[in-house]
Amino acid sequence: MPKFFVPKESIENNIAKIEGKDAFHIARSLRMAVGDNIYVSDGEGHDYLAALTDIKDDICTAEILSEGDSAEPKMNITLYMAYPKGDKLETVIQKAVELGVTRIVPFESSRCIKRPKADKVIKQGERLSKIAEEAAKQSGRGIIPEVALPLSYSEMLEDAKSSALRLICYEKESDLSVKALLSGGMPESIAIIVGCEGGFSPEEVEEAVNSGC
Repeated sequence: MPKFFVPKESIENNIAKIEGKDAFHIARSLRMAVGDNIYVSDGEGHDYLAALTDIKDDICTAEILSEGDSAEPKMNITLYMAYPKGDKLETVIQKAVELGVTRIVPFESSRCIKRPKADKVIKQGERLSKIAEEAAKQSGRGIIPEVALPLSYSEMLEDAKSSALRLICYEKESDLSVKALLSGGMPESIAIIVGCEGGFSPEEVEEAVNSGC
């Protein structure tokens, strides 16, 4: 069943309003009819089953039939992803959203081959956010995970300090396992830092560990 995200204020008096491109999608692409059911989410973890009552290209309305909490993970997970080659970041975002991350932050590391061009950062960010939104719809998420603007390596480590547990994935680590780290219970928030195809330099790993990872 199709799912659409709307601002919280668009759900009022047991009626949900779906506007813009999503309304056009309902009317033209999906060719839905009055009485058809859809899911509507307010983007804050609440889902609504609703029946379409009016369909126009620019706005559709639907009557709320039932409501409940979305099946969102209890843990906030931020994925810090070093820029990979080509358009792989798009796939990473799609799959990460499907798996339940809360936020995705691209960053530059010393071994990144691809780096964002300053004049294209905003436009690329809009595209990546759209990919996250579509993945959230397809996987039944109750929120649209944020895709942040890219950070430098040091900025990324500073940003990650807001998470209770910070993990940096390093292929040369042989003693510390994720299972051991989580054996004492699950924290409320986790930062997962992943490198590009070339991984991290020893200096970057040392800097991360010194910052609390």
